[in-house]
Amino acid sequence: MWHRIQVTPSSPERGEALAAAMFDAGAEGVHEDGGRLITHLPAEADPQAFVVRLRAADAALVAEHAALEDVDWSERWRDRITAHELGALTVTPPWLAAGRDPARTVVIEPAMAFGTGEHPTTRGVVRLMQAAIRAGDSVADLGAGSAILAIAAVKLGAARAFAIENDHDSIANAEENVERNGVSSQVAVLEGNAEEFLPLVAPVRLILANIISSVLLELLPTIRAGLAPDGEAILSGILLEERPRMLEALAYAGWTVLAEDAEEQWWSVRVRP
Repeated sequence: MWHRIQVTPSSPERGEALAAAMFDAGAEGVHEDGGRLITHLPAEADPQAFVVRLRAADAALVAEHAALEDVDWSERWRDRITAHELGALTVTPPWLAAGRDPARTVVIEPAMAFGTGEHPTTRGVVRLMQAAIRAGDSVADLGAGSAILAIAAVKLGAARAFAIENDHDSIANAEENVERNGVSSQVAVLEGNAEEFLPLVAPVRLILANIISSVLLELLPTIRAGLAPDGEAILSGILLEERPRMLEALAYAGWTVLAEDAEEQWWSVRVRP
């Protein structure tokens, strides 16, 4: 018997922290489905204690529990992870990478529900990146997570990418993904916050930031200061319903919108100062 735990965050912005909390509480895999986070625990696990631990990350979450037949869910969750064709690139887990062109394939071990090709915000940035990157660019990815976007930038022609992440638990996975994709000489994984590390690698021509909207707004001055004179930024992690407010804030701060991308309830935007 296995325990199926389905958790709905109190708000989409809490999803990433909640997914991290699920892994910290013992989940071996987490799948996102329409804003819900799903995992399966073995029979000996205590589902109530598991949910109690999650409430430290989101006290108002909604949790559902069901007992399931004896299936190896530690492997079955992988069946829900798919390869995503995103223009010139394919984002795929390792077990679906065989036979694909390494130069056009980003292989990501899904250690988190976010930071894989499974989330619309990631896909939105990858789609917008393809018209933004020029050969030889330097790129900074803020809140890099699995380093998927930094890796994608190099595969699209960037000469150098800096994956900046302040979550210590994400660093090992990011470094493994960089090595797995054969871009260790071009992608540097830096542990720390954007305000500290972006000035050290600036100026860069493209900054990627897939973070919640409130943090993006706080980071706009840092992003502007880190860009080269002809630089651009791609911002994501924004709910579609927040689009009007973000457009107003960007215009007020002197940013020009170059392109937009929307998928499900999420919105991404390419801008320049």
